[in-house]
Amino acid sequence: MSKTNSHPYFFTPRLSNPTYPLLVFLPGMDETGKEMMRIQTLGLEAAFDVRCFVIPADELTSWDKLAEEVISLTQAELKKVPRTSVYLCGESFGACIALKVMQKIPEMFARFVLINSASSFHCVPWLNLGSLLFPYTPNFFYKISSFIAVSFLAPVNRLSSTAREVLFKAVSSAPKKTAEQRLSLLTEFTIDEKKLSYITQPVFLIASKHDRILPSQAEAQRLTKIFPNSQSVILPHSGHACLVETDVNLWQILEAENFLN
Repeated sequence: MSKTNSHPYFFTPRLSNPTYPLLVFLPGMDETGKEMMRIQTLGLEAAFDVRCFVIPADELTSWDKLAEEVISLTQAELKKVPRTSVYLCGESFGACIALKVMQKIPEMFARFVLINSASSFHCVPWLNLGSLLFPYTPNFFYKISSFIAVSFLAPVNRLSSTAREVLFKAVSSAPKKTAEQRLSLLTEFTIDEKKLSYITQPVFLIASKHDRILPSQAEAQRLTKIFPNSQSVILPHSGHACLVETDVNLWQILEAENFLN
């Protein structure tokens, strides 16, 4: 890995448009692949100048450090091109980073979007047990489990052949040591509900009804009660990795739910 990209950085999935509001997208834990982020953010370029947060595989750090990296990179973008409106959008593991950022400097952002937040990880006993046993898992079994994971992340019949390939590549790309550290972070993740309850900006929660990894629908309901200005939508047919499914488009959801203004 080059020296330049040995730290988290922002990736622009499509041509930048500095006249649009900035949207910072924080993807899930295995997503260092640019093809994945292009699928997830498809359509957002109609209203936003999108930046995707990339965590290199060798960046094994804390929640606070990841949040500080997001804040620092966003501030750098705003120095280059000042914006009157900045959106923060986090999916799964990225939603946990977003929640940490929201506790630190909510005033930097005009609106927030949280998708299948992994803040519910502690509610799933088998995931927590698995994270404890993970360090003892043989490397060959870790590779095999990547094939199995794809079917849990999204219904195969809701994925295009390209999306299936990209999703598998994303799941299998992280070294075992990286996956182990990310799982460890999820087991220790906590939020300060009191701090979050002071956030008055609009918060939009998206959850998949058929999430086979996390209780995302229940977590969206829990988070909705914390934020004083929130709304939510349940995707009735989707799995955890909903943003790569053929019939799910984040831009269309935000537009349909009138969350853009």
